Amino acid sequence: MKKSAAEIAEEYAFPGIDAVHGVTYDGSQVWFASGDKIHAMDPKSGKTVRAIDTAAHAGTAFDGRHLFQIAEAQIHKIDPKTGKVLSRIPAPNGGGAGLTWAEGTLWVGQHRARKIHQIDPDTGEILRTIESNRFVTGVTWTDGELWHATWEGDESEIRHVDTETGEVLECLEMPPGAGISGLEAGGDRFYCGGGFSGKLRAVKKPKRRARN
Repeated sequence: MKKSAAEIAEEYAFPGIDAVHGVTYDGSQVWFASGDKIHAMDPKSGKTVRAIDTAAHAGTAFDGRHLFQIAEAQIHKIDPKTGKVLSRIPAPNGGGAGLTWAEGTLWVGQHRARKIHQIDPDTGEILRTIESNRFVTGVTWTDGELWHATWEGDESEIRHVDTETGEVLECLEMPPGAGISGLEAGGDRFYCGGGFSGKLRAVKKPKRRARN
């Protein structure tokens, strides 16, 4: 396993917002959950540009058209234009701590269960499960790679894992105290929720060699 220090490129704070849970990226804006709202942030200015009033307790995802938000024991499908909840499905085993969209399905991180579930976005049926040896606090796909965040005690990491075995292939270690509560890749960065610090951090993604 390759280990290296995470390189924090930006750190964002938001007046009046004391928690950042789930995080997603729509190609231009970063969305994050703060408990009772989902906020859209312009990553260039670091300013929030709008908010949707909705239960937003954990992971957030975007499928190209809709937002998905973990709200306690359910996952809500939300129209980002109107803020309306279009449908609801059960979250695996009653909850989750990370959420992303890939391969036409949702991927849900389970914190203390140390698992990542791939689920049917229409029914909530679990399609496959990947085991982790650490708490899972965020999950994302980027360039065909599955990454997840961990946060235990004062230690937090961003891990690239094998999708078949769950083996850790690469690890970015966050500075002490910079815990990750939500994770999403966007461009050349990972956007990381900072839990009850109320901060959002942008970490540089490892560079990959061009494929022939």
